[in-house]
Amino acid sequence: MARDGFDRVLTIPNALSALRVAGVPVFLWLVLQPYFGNPNRDGWAVALLALSGATDYLDGKLARRWNQITRLGQILDPAADRLYTASTLLALLLRDIIPWWFLVLLLARDVFMTFNVAALRRSGYGPLQVNFMGKAATFNLMYAFPLLLLASGDGAVADWAHVFGWALALWGAALYWWSAGLYTIQTRGLRRGAAPAR
Repeated sequence: MARDGFDRVLTIPNALSALRVAGVPVFLWLVLQPYFGNPNRDGWAVALLALSGATDYLDGKLARRWNQITRLGQILDPAADRLYTASTLLALLLRDIIPWWFLVLLLARDVFMTFNVAALRRSGYGPLQVNFMGKAATFNLMYAFPLLLLASGDGAVADWAHVFGWALALWGAALYWWSAGLYTIQTRGLRRGAAPAR
């Protein structure tokens, strides 16, 4: 028997997370048009990123308000975050908007986190709930990426977007690693039989 709906699949928050995942290839197609010599479609790519950020906030809020936190949602939500982050970084790298070291900085964190996930699975635990620091990191990066896209143009708007885009990107990267540290503390606490750190 499901525990307060924890094992349910068909919920509105899960549908929003699934839509975010489905939007990843669309976003890549839009943002890579100049790379293939086609007209720029950055405006649509920025709009899709903004929509993804809004649904990212909304799915978690609705899941908590309607008591629809599910196992699938705990997997889909961070998966959508990681897919958007990785695909956006790859696209921005291919278009020479970000340097390679920034891509490595963020992807190395995800590689680091696979060790925590593996350790939890060996101990019989499922995925950890997304913590506030991880959400804050994603929030900063999701605002940084469209600004960095705008910064690839010319004029005052591009100059403004460059400054604020990189400020959010670097702060987001710092929070991204900070959240990894918190997950590591939680993982160790669970493996030792202690209460997870908040």
